[in-house]
Amino acid sequence: MNKFAPARQLTGAWLCNTTLWLLLPGAAYPSTVSPLYARGYTVIPEPQNVQLRDADFQIDNGWRLEVGEGVKPDDVAVESLKGQLAQRYGLSLAAGGGGNAVGLVIHPQSVKIGETTDLDKAALAEQAYRLELSPGGIRITANAPAGLFYAVQTLVQLVKTERDKLWLPEGEIVDWPDVRLREVFWDEVEHLDHFEVFQQAIQRVAFFKVNGLALRLNGHFEYASAPALVDPYALSAAQLQELTDYGLRYHVQVIPYLDGPAHANFILERDEYTKLREFPQSAFEMCSTNPDTYKLLEGMYRDLMDANRGVKYFHLSTDEAWFIGKADNDQCHEAERARQLGSPSKLWVEFTSKTATYLRDHGRDVIFWGEDPLQAEDIPLLPSWLISGEVYNAAYNKAFRSRGIQQMVYTNSLPDDPLFPAYFVLSPNEQLHPRKGTEERATQVFNEISLSSARKEANLRGVGVYAWGDLGPHPETFWLGYAVGTSAAWHPGSPDPHELSNSFYRLFYGPGATDMGRLYQLMSTQAQFWSSSWDREPSGALPLVFGYSYGIGPFTPEIETLALPPVPTADYLLSRGNWRHENTERVRLAWKFLGENDDLLHLLYRNLPSVQFNRYNLEVYLSIAKLCRQNLLMLKSLGEISDDFEEAQEQAAKLHYADAVTALDKALGTAGTIRDERNLALDEVTTTWYETWFPRVAEANGRHAARNPQDFVDTQTSEGAHRRQMGLLYLINREFSLPFGDWVNQLQETRNRYAAAHHLPPRVGKFDWQDTTTLHSQPIDREL
Repeated sequence: MNKFAPARQLTGAWLCNTTLWLLLPGAAYPSTVSPLYARGYTVIPEPQNVQLRDADFQIDNGWRLEVGEGVKPDDVAVESLKGQLAQRYGLSLAAGGGGNAVGLVIHPQSVKIGETTDLDKAALAEQAYRLELSPGGIRITANAPAGLFYAVQTLVQLVKTERDKLWLPEGEIVDWPDVRLREVFWDEVEHLDHFEVFQQAIQRVAFFKVNGLALRLNGHFEYASAPALVDPYALSAAQLQELTDYGLRYHVQVIPYLDGPAHANFILERDEYTKLREFPQSAFEMCSTNPDTYKLLEGMYRDLMDANRGVKYFHLSTDEAWFIGKADNDQCHEAERARQLGSPSKLWVEFTSKTATYLRDHGRDVIFWGEDPLQAEDIPLLPSWLISGEVYNAAYNKAFRSRGIQQMVYTNSLPDDPLFPAYFVLSPNEQLHPRKGTEERATQVFNEISLSSARKEANLRGVGVYAWGDLGPHPETFWLGYAVGTSAAWHPGSPDPHELSNSFYRLFYGPGATDMGRLYQLMSTQAQFWSSSWDREPSGALPLVFGYSYGIGPFTPEIETLALPPVPTADYLLSRGNWRHENTERVRLAWKFLGENDDLLHLLYRNLPSVQFNRYNLEVYLSIAKLCRQNLLMLKSLGEISDDFEEAQEQAAKLHYADAVTALDKALGTAGTIRDERNLALDEVTTTWYETWFPRVAEANGRHAARNPQDFVDTQTSEGAHRRQMGLLYLINREFSLPFGDWVNQLQETRNRYAAAHHLPPRVGKFDWQDTTTLHSQPIDREL
């Protein structure tokens, strides 16, 4: 799903949008750096009110912990403070005795909050805290347990190591969030993480004061009411409840997210549920007038809620239902119902109201996507207790507010970037096929949250920072966007998102990390060139795409492709073109990015043993960097093969037959090396990613993956048609689909015909491009 909401009206560098700062509560131009950062301290998100005195003071093992009024000894804030101080700084707070104390107190209504966008001051006050820092002691005061926990995260982040001592700034911080719900999206659509990865994700988001984790499991949950939907590996109901309870302890709501009626491919591609399709030829959308659609969805809602007790919200994913009200076939008669109601929009309202009411009756606040095909004029027909998960445009925002429907600011930190988010933007001059409108992803989400006109137009409840998993990226790549985006949800407009990025590197990896900004820049630009380095063309082999996230089709799917050097003629080895000459810029850029890939690998290997936290994150980055490198090596090798063809032609013209054959053999050997390098990169990425993912297999645990490929794809390429490939083959799908094997075998046939004509031995054996297991090719036998 590549979800773009038209509400994304505000783009460009945020410093240029000066007039928009007037939209923010208490808006002011940010200073060059925040007061804490100027003193060498890092906190994400930046606190609302910071008053610092000139001095810093030391904290050491002589300090003690004092659990005061309203705080339970086993409160997670106490656990988090002791555990993180020990883990990060080797600091152990004594349980009693003399010495300076870190005091924790919960006293309702003791911390007053300032201006906010969210109008529910009581809900926001529960997350507020006061942190008083002095050489004589540290005192944390909160109105409620959530505020106490967030104060602890600020204190832990603040500690600075300098001159082998631990330091804190003297002063006072009073802090509260701008909106009550700050969520990130965790997408399991194409993989399933190990259980401990979910727990780690909860701890990470809580560290950055995020209190919602929207979880899209799709087929990776054991639905009791729909066992046919369960993939070979799936979370059990007991595991989801355990995860839910784990999140609640850290003040994080694990919020179920279920698609319907659109984006229901994981349901409708199953033979058991094809009868629920809106159109028989498309697995994208469910028929909204079929009673069995509601029966199925309500059972799935119930299964998820029963395993998610204690959570307040449910995500009803109603977006991009482009085809609603258009079907008129033997199994779906939506068009007739739309005419009865007055429009497809009103039919959409009927579907949303029915499903949302079921969730509401079971105790959930329902977050939905309020967008086209819903028309603004029909918003008054919706229940007023709904929450729109996005701001759309001024007309919609006004209508939602008039109806009493609250909204959330939606941002997307990974629209459809391959391999790695574009946290840094590669110059169009260094791309063969530049993508339009690419922005620095972390800055982009910061701007969309901070500068949204919806702050005045809508009644905001929260912010959602999303990163979609449809193309199979690794979630480890999402964290910078999540941290920067949700920081703006807590404190919009400040500090500069580049400062936040550098604070993130220090907090996420620890003080041992070096040159992380450059590392992220290289990861970003390598991935962008990886995408740009191939060509795209319409596919004549794939069927028309019925529709996709951007609208109704039919569309002609495109494929990524790469021209191969023309095979010489068999008689005189005459070249039919000069691939290197025709691809001069491609080869030049490949060499440039190979050099930068060297720099990237150096930074990764240098940081792997020195970072204090999240080392696995860099292991994932290393595997991605090597995927990018393999593509660069392939481009370089194709240039070398082109040179070998020129050499073969030259030697043939001199009647040096053996030398001409040797040149062709060299080209064939290079072709084998290309396959080996591809397989090595795939093997490494699979080994690394499967450390934390369950394998993508056709069958396990008595269950099988969907047998039928989906008819709908979420991208403009053919990739969707291959998403059900086992393992991680989708990462090399464009190479896998290239007719490289036929090309190599044609080259070998040409070579053998020329060799036979000049009484030279043939080269035997067939080249198998689909072979992904061979890592080191053996020399091909020749008949003598």
